[in-house]
Amino acid sequence: MIILNLKHMKPIHILRYAGFISLDCGYRNTTPYNDSKIKEIQHQSDAGFVEGGLTHQIAAESMPGAPYESQKTLRSFPNGSRNCYTLPSAAGKKFLVRALFTYGDYDGLNRTMDGSLFRFGLHIGVNFWDTVNLTNSDPLSTVWKEVLTIAPGDSVSVCLINFGSGTPFVSALELRPLLDAMYPFVNTSVSVGYFTRLRFGEATDFVTRYPVDPYDQFWEAWSFASNTYPWINVSTSNQVEILPGDDYFNVPVAIFQKATTLDTNYSIMSLNVAQGQNLDPESVRLLPIFHFAEINDNNPNRSFDIYNSGDVLHRGFSPSRLQANSLYDSGQFLYNGNAEYTLNKTRSSRLPPLINAFEVYSLIRMENFTTEPEDVNYMKEVKKHYNLAQINWNGDPCSPREYSWEGLTCDYSKRKQNPRIVAIDLSTSGLKGGLVISFMNMASLENLDLSHNNLTGPIPDYQIKSLKVLDLSYNQLDGPIPNSILQRSQAGLLDLRLEGNPVCSKVKDTYCSNKKKKTTSTVVIAVIVPVVLVSLLVVMCILWKLCWKGKSGDNENYAMYEEETPLHIDIRRFTYADLKYITNDFHSIVGKGGFGTVYHGTMENGDEVAVKVLMETSIAESTDFLPEVQTLSKVHHKNLVTLQGYCQNKKCLALVYDFMPKGNLQQLLREGDEYSLNWEQRLHIALDSAQGLEYLHESCTPSIVHRDVKTANILLDRNLVGIIADFGLSRAFSDAHTHISTVAAGTLGYLDPEYHATFQLTIKTDVYSFGIVLLEIITGKPPILMDPHTYHLPNWVRQKIAKGSIQDIVDKRLLDQYDPSSLKGVVDLAMKCVESAAIDRPSMTEVVSRLKVLLPTTLGEKQCASASSMKSMNDEMRRQFHLLISGEGNDESSSSSRMTELTPLSGR
Repeated sequence: MIILNLKHMKPIHILRYAGFISLDCGYRNTTPYNDSKIKEIQHQSDAGFVEGGLTHQIAAESMPGAPYESQKTLRSFPNGSRNCYTLPSAAGKKFLVRALFTYGDYDGLNRTMDGSLFRFGLHIGVNFWDTVNLTNSDPLSTVWKEVLTIAPGDSVSVCLINFGSGTPFVSALELRPLLDAMYPFVNTSVSVGYFTRLRFGEATDFVTRYPVDPYDQFWEAWSFASNTYPWINVSTSNQVEILPGDDYFNVPVAIFQKATTLDTNYSIMSLNVAQGQNLDPESVRLLPIFHFAEINDNNPNRSFDIYNSGDVLHRGFSPSRLQANSLYDSGQFLYNGNAEYTLNKTRSSRLPPLINAFEVYSLIRMENFTTEPEDVNYMKEVKKHYNLAQINWNGDPCSPREYSWEGLTCDYSKRKQNPRIVAIDLSTSGLKGGLVISFMNMASLENLDLSHNNLTGPIPDYQIKSLKVLDLSYNQLDGPIPNSILQRSQAGLLDLRLEGNPVCSKVKDTYCSNKKKKTTSTVVIAVIVPVVLVSLLVVMCILWKLCWKGKSGDNENYAMYEEETPLHIDIRRFTYADLKYITNDFHSIVGKGGFGTVYHGTMENGDEVAVKVLMETSIAESTDFLPEVQTLSKVHHKNLVTLQGYCQNKKCLALVYDFMPKGNLQQLLREGDEYSLNWEQRLHIALDSAQGLEYLHESCTPSIVHRDVKTANILLDRNLVGIIADFGLSRAFSDAHTHISTVAAGTLGYLDPEYHATFQLTIKTDVYSFGIVLLEIITGKPPILMDPHTYHLPNWVRQKIAKGSIQDIVDKRLLDQYDPSSLKGVVDLAMKCVESAAIDRPSMTEVVSRLKVLLPTTLGEKQCASASSMKSMNDEMRRQFHLLISGEGNDESSSSSRMTELTPLSGR
């Protein structure tokens, strides 16, 4: 056994038996206890392993039927989309992690039996593990989930994910160390979820676990399901030997000493494994493991072939007498969630097949990388230092990206590497006290915004070469300012902002300037500045060549048209000469539109940008350009394109954005035949875009309506993260105007039909346009179809669905590789978004919530592996073993529960 050294976890007192950790979730007593059924294992409260949540007891009438003490209490998580437990572990070590769930009608709402959907998700670390589905299940039934995984560091996190269809909860969490050699197909990139684990032959308990199994694995007894002819249970008291090389699974000898076979008149044994009806069996990848030991006392002649749904897995296998054999194909995960494994007697065999034990695991790809561990530790120090309990910072800061921490921007650009934190925005977060030293240790941090808080004391010597922006404005910092920071600011390497601090009463410099106030030197400046500017313009006219203008080839000196008064915003102002330099004389055009032309550019530091130049014919009419820039400079979100700067020239107005190397969604959906987005990628992009719009509608003050949502305005970075772009038509609205504008906007096919009646645009206009985007994602077709007849895409979808199957509308390039239930959910959501009346459409917040429900279905049900009860297990057996396992459907009268059955087939 592995004994873990967990001293570093103080002050939490970790109780373990041979490295075991057993948490009774919701248990309020600080005194640990031993369960009456398994006296060797000690349980303790989960307090200290999780933040937040509410503690409960199951209903009084449910107490007598609770199988274990740990099932009498639970912790629920009504708040937050992700809530995580942190279990101490050892980096690189292999573990079994088990979560148990007993509803017990703790809230008095009868949620498992009220007919509504009750399901939530589980993550192991930053990757999807499984779905907990309690819909239509007995309140007293217990669902368990297991995963075999390798710890990425000194802890393993288990996260409960709110799908919006029932409050997540957990009754118990258990961690069991495994030997490094066990389950060799489990590695840092592959974990496996429990699908089924059976022992055969006579058994006194429905589940065999510790101490018979030293790793406390749950072995369900098949003999409880059937024990009638032609099945024959056999056993031996002789020792079964486990040879080196056959110890990858460490099946207990007591299990190898019993087996099930058939009457000699039968020759085929069938093991049927099925999962719930809400899963697509073709998307589940399973790995079966067969355990055999010949325990027949006579000289046996037994050999058989093993098939998976007609495909040969192992041919002519003969189990060794009193010697353990385990068969599996290393790394061979098979696409089949409704698998039928058959053991067929060979012609030369005198005896029918025999089996001692059987395991099936589902594939869990550990594709998401955790945040760089150093960044995680520093952010935890920040959270603790400032007591940021009010911020929902739970789990990994950056991964998975849809659950990244609020206020953080992460860099995912380096594939196969941990994401790094590059920006932290804790402005107006109620921070008090001194500046924590942890920030300066974050090697990739580029932007730190701690403005508008109540920070006091001196400014630490932040020697971070990567730091480009340090905003400490409007705090109570009294200095001094370290020389290293001053030098980097004076060299133009650091944008330092200190206005509104006491330190600025002693210092007069640009980083302390309040751009909204005029000083007593205004008159002097008003005289000197024009003289200096005129002189500079004369010099520039002499030094610079006449600027290239459009494509006409005419030369003109644009420098003389530079505006003298800059905008009072915190982004860079580019001159026309700057734009010429970074675009290589406007050499590479990457897009055109009603706004103007977009050019590719490269900044001095190598960063790629997109330069959007307004057509000269539109400049005179662009009275909203500068107010728009002021609005957009304040908008920051991971799914909104970042405005780097602007050009304010009487002959050239331009915006400078981050460059998106993957182009836009429209191009990938309809123009890029060499690369097609799969269903999972499409839903990720939809969620990204919805989150960006939700931020504009709900988090900006005042709210912002995009007004031109379309696939061409959804850009994609190198990781295919969806980024909302083109705010050229956006407008900010105050509450007094109820988020309404009467200025026309939008693109044909995307525009809200209610606008034509009211001539008013609202945030529900964006929702309508986003519904069209969703339909494009599903169908791959444009919003207006011209061949053979002209159709609006929503009408075309309605007609296709009315005439036939929903599959008729799906983009053929998906090659039918999608989850049907997920598809239906997205179609339903899209059609709700394009309702004619705005009042009938969901908000973007509701859209985001729904997409998060649908997205884990796509990601996770490939690995969905909930345990199930035997179909024929009766009430008396339930009383013998109260810990029941409910399947995905939890309906034992139908095929919706996943089951394992053995069926004898006559070979005569």
